Amino acid sequence: MKSFFLSLGFLLSGFQLIIAQDAAAIRTLLYKQQDAWNAGNIEGFMQYYWKSDSLCFMTKDGVTNGWQNTLDRYKRGYPDKQSMGKLTFDLIRIDLLAPDAALVAGKWLVDSAAKSAEGHFNLLLRKKNGQWLIVLDHTS
Repeated sequence: MKSFFLSLGFLLSGFQLIIAQDAAAIRTLLYKQQDAWNAGNIEGFMQYYWKSDSLCFMTKDGVTNGWQNTLDRYKRGYPDKQSMGKLTFDLIRIDLLAPDAALVAGKWLVDSAAKSAEGHFNLLLRKKNGQWLIVLDHTS
């Protein structure tokens, strides 16, 4: 019986380590995305989104479906580095829903010479081919 509980303890410790590693990978991904934005690199920012027609990006203005449409939308709204300003993420929580699915909630702030804007976001990420990617972005 003692060996059963010892084995169970090791198994649970292993799961906790995997969860911590995935949460750290997601946090790193989002801060790399923030860095790409702040470098004026929209394509670099978009590399963390699922490159699929099934990507879903939602804002108060409506729904944009597809990776290319989302990239085009960003480029229309932020045509140059100056208009992009500085992006800051504040990650509120990262919840791993399954070994290949996570939900992230956070705040965003874009500060530029022309304007400042801020809001909240919820992201659904899926692990595809060993890489976490944003498959749904609801930003308000």
